[in-house]
Amino acid sequence: MTTGSKPTSPPPVRPRSVRVDDTFTLPRILALLEERNLISAAQAETIRANAKARTQALAQRARSGPDEDEGYVSPLELIASFHLPSRLPRHEHVDEAELGALYGEATGTAFMRIDPLKLDARTLAAIVSKPFARKHLLVPVRLDGRRMTVAMVNPFDKGALNNLEHATGYIVEPVLGLRTEILKTINEIFAFERSLQKAERMRSATLDVGNLEQLVDIGTDAELDSSDQHVVRAVDLLLQYAFEQRASDIHIEPKRERALVRLRIDGRLHNTHTIPKQVFPGFVSRIKIMARLDIAEKRRPQDGRIKSAYKENEIELRVSTVPVAFGEKVVIRIFDPTILLQDIGALGFTAEQRPVYERLLQRPHGIILVTGPTGSGKTTTLYSSLQALATPAVNIVTIEDPIEMVHDPFNQIAVQEAAGVTFATALRSVLRQDPDIVMVGEIRDPETAQYAVQAALTGHLVFSTLHTNTAVGAVTRLVDLGIERFLVASTVIGLVAQRLLRMVCPSCADAADISDDALELIGLDDAIDRSLLRRGAGCDKCRKTGYFGRTAAFEVLEVSDRIRVMIRDGADENDVVRAARQDGAEPLMSNAIRKLLEGRTTPDEILRVIPTAW
Repeated sequence: MTTGSKPTSPPPVRPRSVRVDDTFTLPRILALLEERNLISAAQAETIRANAKARTQALAQRARSGPDEDEGYVSPLELIASFHLPSRLPRHEHVDEAELGALYGEATGTAFMRIDPLKLDARTLAAIVSKPFARKHLLVPVRLDGRRMTVAMVNPFDKGALNNLEHATGYIVEPVLGLRTEILKTINEIFAFERSLQKAERMRSATLDVGNLEQLVDIGTDAELDSSDQHVVRAVDLLLQYAFEQRASDIHIEPKRERALVRLRIDGRLHNTHTIPKQVFPGFVSRIKIMARLDIAEKRRPQDGRIKSAYKENEIELRVSTVPVAFGEKVVIRIFDPTILLQDIGALGFTAEQRPVYERLLQRPHGIILVTGPTGSGKTTTLYSSLQALATPAVNIVTIEDPIEMVHDPFNQIAVQEAAGVTFATALRSVLRQDPDIVMVGEIRDPETAQYAVQAALTGHLVFSTLHTNTAVGAVTRLVDLGIERFLVASTVIGLVAQRLLRMVCPSCADAADISDDALELIGLDDAIDRSLLRRGAGCDKCRKTGYFGRTAAFEVLEVSDRIRVMIRDGADENDVVRAARQDGAEPLMSNAIRKLLEGRTTPDEILRVIPTAW
C-alpha cells in the first residue's frame, strides 16, 4: 500500500480499539427488521435457512465478476439479494441502500452514499493503493486534518482499520458504504488518478509553446509520450467515467498549475478531476491521436472525431481543440445514438403539437427551420425528423459542420472551408445530386440562405437551424440575410423554437412549496392546483441537485395562409406572433408551464432557460 502526505512527525498510532459490533450480523439485523415490521417472521426464517448457500453464491460471483474482490458478503447485501418488497415509494424491492440507511439510523452507525463529483480524488488516491482498497472493500472519501473518513462495506473490520492507520498516519473514521459505489469509485475515479500519478512520476519538464507564462528550464528532456500506458489508461478511464455519468460534454481546460476536467451533465458543468501540468501535454496528444488530429500542431484550432462503444452502443465523440493562455483546451462532445435518434413522439411535443409537426414532415417541399441557442437540442430534433423520413425511396443529404454522428441512411457531407467546401458550395452541388430531402446544419450567410430558398422552390424539403430567440424571429433573420420577403413567404412552411429543461428527479420528487412571486414571474396565479407541483429534494441519483435528465419545451408554428400574407407584406413581428397564437401555436413559456403542472420541472428551471418576456 502506498502512503500519502503525513504529518511532519506523526505520533505512533496505537492499535485501534475497534469494537466488533455484534449488531452487524445477520441474526441481529433480521431481528431489527422484524421489530420494525419491515419483514415477517416467515421471511426472516426463509433468509436464515438459505443464508449459507446464498452467501457462497454471492461470494463466488464477487470473486469472478468484473470487479473481482475478496468475496466478502455483508449481511446487508445478503438480505437485499432476497428482493423483499420495499415500503418506500418508487422502490419495488428492498435494496442495500435502504437497509444501510435503516441500520445506520437504528444503531447510530454512520452510513454514507458516495458522490464521485464531490471527492478530492487526487489527494485521496495517493493515500491508499488500489489492491488494498479492493481487498478490504474500502475507499477514502474525506480528509479533515489528521482524520480520514473511509467508506467500507464492513466498517467493523478491525484488521483493515489497524493496517490503514499504521500505513497512513491518519486517524481513520469508518462509515458504512455500498459495495457497488465503493468498487465504482475505486475503478473509475481512483484508477484515473493513480494512472495520472504514475504518468507524472515518469514525466520530464517540457517547453509548452501554448503557455503564455511558460518558465523555460534549459536542458530538459522530451515531453511525456502520448503512447505511455498510464496516459492511455487515464484517457480511457475518463471517457468511461463520462459515459457512466451521462455527460454530454467533457471540458479539459489548462490552468496555470494544473488542468481542470469538467463534465456537463443535464446542461450544467461539474468539476470532476485535475490533471498534473506535466502530464497534460501527453494527455492531449493521446486524445488527438484517437481523433486523428495533428499532434504537432498546437497553435491553431483543430476538429476531429472518435468512435467508441459503451454498453453495446456505438458512441460518437466530437473533439475540438483550441489554444488558450496556458495550453490547448479540449472539448469532447458526446453523441449517444439512443438520444440523438429518437421517435418523434419521444422528443417532447404535446398532443396538439405532434400532429402539426408530423404534418410538416409530410410536406413535399419547403423549408422547416429549428431555432434556439447552442445546446437546446436542435440536432436531436433534426436527426430524429430525418430518421422518421428515411426510407429506401428517398435520398436524404445532410451538410454539417462537422458531422455530428455518422448514420448510414443519410448521405452526410462535412463542411471543409480549407478545401473550399462551405455550406453554400456544398448545397449548390447537392442540388445536382437528385436529393429529396436536404438538411443544412446552419444557415449562416446570405449565399447559403439563397441556395436553401432555391432548393425549396425547386421541389425539395429543406431542414435547417438558425440561432434566433423565437420561432418568428427566424423570418426576420432570413430577411436580414437578404432574402426577399415574398420568397420567405413562399418557401418557409414551419418554424420550431425549443429549449431544454431539466426534469425533477423521480427518485426524490416531493411536493413543492413554491412562492407566489415565482409563480407570478412565469404568469401563473393562485388558481392552479399546487398539489401538482414537484421539486427534487436531492438524492444520490441526482447528485443532490434535484434534477435528473432533460426534456424539451417546444413552440411549433405552421405557416398558414394568413401568416404567409403577413410575412409577404412586411407585418411587424409582434403582429405575426399574435396571429400565430390565434392559429393555435403554443408559446414556449406556455409549453414549459405545462411541464411544470405535470410535475416534471420547476419554476426556477423555467426562469433559467426561458425569459419571461416570451
